[in-house]
Amino acid sequence: MDKSRRSMVRICSSVLAAATVSPRLLATPVAPLKNYSPVLLTDAYHRPLRCDQLSTESEYIFHYPYKGTPCFLIDMGEPVDGGEELYTKDGVPYIWKGGVGPRRSIVAFSAICAHRMTHPSPAVSFIGYRKQAVGFLTDDMEIERRSAVIQCCSEQSVYDPSKGAKVLGGPAPQPLAAIALEYKDNGELYATGVYGGALFEPYFEKFGDRLMIEYETLEYRKTLVGETVVEHVDSFTRHKIDCG
Repeated sequence: MDKSRRSMVRICSSVLAAATVSPRLLATPVAPLKNYSPVLLTDAYHRPLRCDQLSTESEYIFHYPYKGTPCFLIDMGEPVDGGEELYTKDGVPYIWKGGVGPRRSIVAFSAICAHRMTHPSPAVSFIGYRKQAVGFLTDDMEIERRSAVIQCCSEQSVYDPSKGAKVLGGPAPQPLAAIALEYKDNGELYATGVYGGALFEPYFEKFGDRLMIEYETLEYRKTLVGETVVEHVDSFTRHKIDCG
């Protein structure tokens, strides 16, 4: 078999493999990971965050990739496999990478709701992780109750953090954007990028004036470098709304 024919066979084999995973991936470009500067996750004393400092099934807040964009960090308490095929509101597919850490149980997502961009702020948070079971309306118009979900009280959008924050119910048109995490051999945890349907630009346009006041800086749109502090939600926000 000549070289050109071997190349064609390899190309065809790759295409068929992609079709086996998802025929839709052949027709639509896969949403790429957008890399930002790797940022070390630290505790309040600017020491590298240790995974054993995270209480399981508790909600933590850090900022990435910008000073004014909050994210959720959650240790789900058990291994969380990746491989979930998800879609942005524009129909662009991507594959969620799953959990990281010693037990592959730590996940992170943008905390900006995909519906009306509700997000945690220092004053109040209407969106967050719910360890207890909450009720919501599914796409089939049935009432379901689930625990270990991210719920937005603004319009009752509910996401599953163990499945890449895919939408379980409510008006959100896409999952929360995923934060790529890298766990180092020395135990350090880094945020390295964002994939899925990021909403940073419309978020800044809608909330810019308020973000400037809340974060007391004109640099809320500045890309983070070096490190980002991880806080328990109770330390970050003064009022956490639980809509049940």
